[in-house]
Amino acid sequence: MSRILIIIGLIIVAVGILWPWLTRIGFGRLPGDILIVRENVSIYIPITTGLIVSILLTVVLWLTNR
Repeated sequence: MSRILIIIGLIIVAVGILWPWLTRIGFGRLPGDILIVRENVSIYIPITTGLIVSILLTVVLWLTNR
């Protein structure tokens, strides 16, 4: 369990460090992400981004378990 928590923590740190670079290539605004902008409110629902992050985490955790 501690090994998995350390890996998840390292992934979070890596994403935090790489976030400016990832937004430049369009990772935060992929097709399929919903953005609703009204007068005083803006809502961002990252459906596609969430799916890609989920797939990447699944692959990384699967590889570390093997």
